[in-house]
Amino acid sequence: MKGKKLLSVLLAGAMLATTVFGAAAVTADEGEVQEITWMFWDDLDATTDNISLGYKDVIERFNADYEGQYHVTPITTNLEEYYPALNGKIGTPEEPDVYIVSPGPNLDVYVLPGDAAPLDEYLADGWKDTFAGDSVFSQQTYDGKIYAIPLNIAAACVFYNKEMFEDAGAEVPTTFDELLDACQKLQDAGYTPITISAGTAWCLSMLAGYLCDREGVDLEKLATGEESWVNDKTLAAGEKLLELSKYFQETAASDSNDVATAALYDEEAAILIQGSWAIGQMNGANPDFEEKCGVFQFPAIEGGNDPNRVIAKSDSLAMSVRTEYPEACIALMKYFTDDTAQRYTAEVGGKIPVTNVEYDASVAPAQLADVMEIFSNASSTFGFYNESLATTEAGAFFDDAMVSMFLGKMTPEEAFQSIEDWYAENVR
Repeated sequence: MKGKKLLSVLLAGAMLATTVFGAAAVTADEGEVQEITWMFWDDLDATTDNISLGYKDVIERFNADYEGQYHVTPITTNLEEYYPALNGKIGTPEEPDVYIVSPGPNLDVYVLPGDAAPLDEYLADGWKDTFAGDSVFSQQTYDGKIYAIPLNIAAACVFYNKEMFEDAGAEVPTTFDELLDACQKLQDAGYTPITISAGTAWCLSMLAGYLCDREGVDLEKLATGEESWVNDKTLAAGEKLLELSKYFQETAASDSNDVATAALYDEEAAILIQGSWAIGQMNGANPDFEEKCGVFQFPAIEGGNDPNRVIAKSDSLAMSVRTEYPEACIALMKYFTDDTAQRYTAEVGGKIPVTNVEYDASVAPAQLADVMEIFSNASSTFGFYNESLATTEAGAFFDDAMVSMFLGKMTPEEAFQSIEDWYAENVR
């Protein structure tokens, strides 16, 4: 059935005060092709990820339609190496003109030094009216200005193998205790209950963030020092992470995000705690798994915080303030949000589009309907913990502390004490 999806999305983002000076447009000589670059975290020629393949189509359409006027060359790497590689290029002759960024506090890495250009003047030509609402820009806005364009929205959920659950007699859990019960039944039936990556620290950190939020941890009070990182809520979250880790795959410590995700769609494990951005990867690599894959909301902790809060994230595009060809960059960015690209986002990629595009829900990935239901019932959203703390350095420190705790190098109290000490020295 065809339906117009008018999406109003609650994306709570930190608003950081800053001023960035935009670069003046530079007009190419008559007849000269304006060459720009776009940087992304996947190999567009080797990938099977459906979202990445959609981005490849955008690039090819843009180059074909603007032949003789504009041309974009992709710069690609892998996800683990992307941000170090991007940051190493910023401010050098190799700086990309347009690049993928994470929204929220991590965007301040490019806003505060004046590397990302403000985009409001370009959105004012009617482009902004095509989006689902102002709320989709909440995590891309600083000091009242928009510095990045959202391309899609994803929610962090729990994916599971429906056949394995049925065979093990496991029920879809709604509470943490029920999740542990399901894991035990899966293990008793001979299945690896959970696949997760601690080799890619943000994956483990995302789980820790969910547990902290479900326990009611207040990040604002931690930032000001009103509360210590060593408290009953954080320690309970740490203990629960360790309790759940008994059901991780044996190679969790070294597995990358891609390897851990593949373990679900290759049917080597029953549960993956991951974002709906993984739908494109799963269905692209193994289309037959789609009908076996269910989705449920991260469980509640009895007596804890609001269980309907959902981690949300979006791929976003920033433009270099130093680009010679801002018009070419904006034209490219508009292709990423046109109806063709946004319809593909839903119907093939399985992500939530950010515009008022019509799409055919009957051909979209089956998992998207579950994600949309979870998202529509969300009371509010929050970001990855490593993107929600006081600074990007604080987020990285949190990631490392959670991995050390998982590896047994620190107890929960030692891990959170290390974060408390770091905050006392670097934040408060």
